[in-house]
Formats: sequence, C-alpha cells, structure tokens
Amino acid sequence: MYLCIQIEQSCMKKYVLTMKVTENLRLHTNYCLLKLTIEEDLPDMLPGQFVNILVEGSAKTFLRRPISIHYVDRKKNELWLLIQLIGDGTRQLAKSRPGDYMNIMLPLGNSFSMPEINGSQQPVLLIGGGVGIAPMLYLGTKLKETGIEPNFLLGVRSAEDLVQLDEFGKTGTVYITTEDGSMGEQGYVTDHSVLREIRFNKIYTCGPKPMMVAIARYATAQAIDCEVSLENTMACGIGACLCCVEKTDQGNVCVCTEGPVFNINKLTWLN
Repeated sequence: MYLCIQIEQSCMKKYVLTMKVTENLRLHTNYCLLKLTIEEDLPDMLPGQFVNILVEGSAKTFLRRPISIHYVDRKKNELWLLIQLIGDGTRQLAKSRPGDYMNIMLPLGNSFSMPEINGSQQPVLLIGGGVGIAPMLYLGTKLKETGIEPNFLLGVRSAEDLVQLDEFGKTGTVYITTEDGSMGEQGYVTDHSVLREIRFNKIYTCGPKPMMVAIARYATAQAIDCEVSLENTMACGIGACLCCVEKTDQGNVCVCTEGPVFNINKLTWLN
C-alpha cells in the first residue's frame, strides 16, 4: 500500500511508501546494504535520484535521512540503499532486520542525463568517493542498458573501505585509488593514470565536495562535460526546509528539488 503525492517542481510522481526490509547486509564496520520491497511494483526511479527515510526509534533524530538510490532490482522488485553509518539516524537504520518496515518518500530530486549515442561514442567515467559510490552503480547499469560500457573510478582511504566491488565489476571496468596504496593506485581519484590514458566523453561524480571540485577543475580544463551529485543536507526532500541551498548561476536553489545532480557549468565552484 502506498500514498502518492504530486510535487510541482517535478513531472515524476512522488510516493510515500511503507517498505519491507528483505535483507540487511553489513558490508563494513561503517556501511550496510539495505534491500527493501513492496507488494506492488516499485515506482519508476532514475539514476541520481534519492529517497528520504523516516527514522524511528532514535530520540535524537527528528528529520528524515536522505539516501541515494544505489540500485533497483526489477526482477526481485527490490530497492537497494547503501548506507554509511555516520550518526544516530543512520546507525538506527542499520539496526533494521528482515521483516521490519520503513516509511520512505521516493523518488526525489532530478537525475543524471544520459549521453547521446552515436557511432563515434567515446567512453564515460563514473567517479565515486566514499559513500559517493552509491548512485554510480544504478547509473552504470542504466548506461550499460543503453549500449554504453561504463568505467568506474572509485576512491577510498584504504582497501578495507571498498564495498560492492563485485557488483561494480559485473557492470563495467573498475579503477581504484586508495590514499594508503593498499589497493589500486595510491593517491586521490584525480591522480589516477586512467585520466591521462583515456579521453572520456563525459564524467559523472559524487563524493566529498573537495573531490568533486577537483574533478570539476579537471573536466573544465579538458573541455569534458561533467555532472556532479551534491550531498547537501536534504531533510524534507521537497524544497520546504531550505537546509540544502546551493549557489548556482541562477541564484540560490534547493538541491533536493533542483538537484541533487548539476552540470558543473551551472555551479559557481570555479568562479
């Protein structure tokens, strides 16, 4: 059973769902993978969009928690959410057990754009840092469905922080950077040799803002189209609370309604 609400800023319907937890996998000390379902078919969701989860059982958590859509398994009618445990709200969500129910608003925000397909299509690069890898799996899956083989560049502090590598490997080619050099190339994502060896047609990225700013500088210098997914605090998801305002070339906007995905040309980061 679900309630449908129409948000004026988007042509896609938004739903308030009571979703059942089918699986909760602890991937790492600080990460869990929640899989959720409903009796009806899941609504349409696009790569880059997010959900807002009502956290129950936490006296310190009053606002919903925004979580990127990690993957949508249409065969099993499951929504996957990769959750980083960074506060009372997310730690409470990580305690969920199969059979528990969650109140979730979805799908929220805009989405990544799909590149045009032509005979001389150049490769695309999906860059994720930390929990910013979350939206990249669903995006990569959708790109592959359109005939574009995705390349993933994942950056973390150490090898032990890498999660979902098998899933990314099933979808495309994976490159890795670790700050301590324990896997892949040592350094930050902007240091990886693949950026010098391959000319990419488009770059998508999500992660810490300093990382995304560095990628935006690189993309601008190389005249590569680039989209970023911002991680501002999006408490309401419908542009009412003004917690997630970001400055753009059109003035201040709410990331939860005008984003979270922006072309770097629309942001003022490099001005």
